[in-house]
Amino acid sequence: MERRKFFFGLGALSALQVTAPLKAVNPGFSAPEKIRVPMKVKDLQVLELLGKNKYRAYYIKVITDNGLEGLYGPIDNEAVMMVNEVFKKQLIGQDPLATEDFWQRVYTNNRHSRGSYYSIGMSAIDNVLWDLKGKYLGLPVFRLLGGGSRDKLRAYASCLGFSQEPDALQEKAKSLVEQGFSHQKWFLKGGSSYMEAPGLDKNVEVVRLLREAVGDKSDLMFDASCSWDLSYAVAWAKRVEKYSPRWLEEPFQSARIESFIELAKETSISLATGEHFYGRWDSQEFLGSRAIRVVQADPEWCGGVSELLKICHIASVYGAQVIPHGHSMLTSMHVVASQPDMVCPMVEFLIEKMSGNYQYFDKNPVFPEKGLVTLSERPGFGIELDDSKIENIKVIL
Repeated sequence: MERRKFFFGLGALSALQVTAPLKAVNPGFSAPEKIRVPMKVKDLQVLELLGKNKYRAYYIKVITDNGLEGLYGPIDNEAVMMVNEVFKKQLIGQDPLATEDFWQRVYTNNRHSRGSYYSIGMSAIDNVLWDLKGKYLGLPVFRLLGGGSRDKLRAYASCLGFSQEPDALQEKAKSLVEQGFSHQKWFLKGGSSYMEAPGLDKNVEVVRLLREAVGDKSDLMFDASCSWDLSYAVAWAKRVEKYSPRWLEEPFQSARIESFIELAKETSISLATGEHFYGRWDSQEFLGSRAIRVVQADPEWCGGVSELLKICHIASVYGAQVIPHGHSMLTSMHVVASQPDMVCPMVEFLIEKMSGNYQYFDKNPVFPEKGLVTLSERPGFGIELDDSKIENIKVIL
């Protein structure tokens, strides 16, 4: 009997909770109402910028019927072709804030959407729409994505192109530590001339020299640029494990997932790949088969910010990390800043590329200070062109 009364009381309480009017915690406060004015894409333009130093780069601009504009770049040549030939006509007349709907529609409407060029074009469109969305709402992209706890991010020094002569190698590694970099990545040799024992010895010696130079003051990562075979990778890994590399990147092309799986079983060194992943499905396959521990999807190629965000969520399920490929650091910074540090701990800083012409037209180029890059609070991605460096701008049709 007592039990019946108890459940009857629960039912009465539930009914009361449903029917009773909710009272405002602070009835004197009301958030300012933002009236959303319907907005459509009026035009999509690819801009070719010619610098006064004769450097040439392409940017993408989306223009709405109420005059709001989004800007993104530089973008790849492949993106230029896809934007003008495939995506422009699909985007004009659409709501530019409905990024998820547009992404899904253009992905499912083309049987070749898993292809690299198609994904590169989709990335450019997605990224420029995120810039416009940020400008519409007056917020940087990383805040739109849920970030805000980190206004500075660790950047790792990516040493493509630097000498590997012993003295120069060690001097540069020490210099990076002095500059505040706590992580650095070096690029190892490969190809047929390095597949024999002398080549293996040289690639092992590079690791030894670097660890000797930096001691325990820096994590070391290594990129083989898809140039090894499985037996070589296993032999290298076994010989360098004692130097504690943080990861080995792309020993094989991503099409060779079985080689990644076998190598992962043979070494304690984490494996990394993903710059040539075109969508979340590649990440799911590699993580689900325990082939890698670090996903390096690139927001310029994988489908844009929208897709990289989904890849981060997938990685979090497997306890893996997403450290985006550094083809363009700006978009990577905003996604990384929106995620927990355990999922996205840092970004890649390709020293020679980012210190060269790549950021030439940007009024606010990003460079690490003491190994950290600072996020801007400018709306969108905060890209502002430096007119003083531009000789000519023309629209590519």
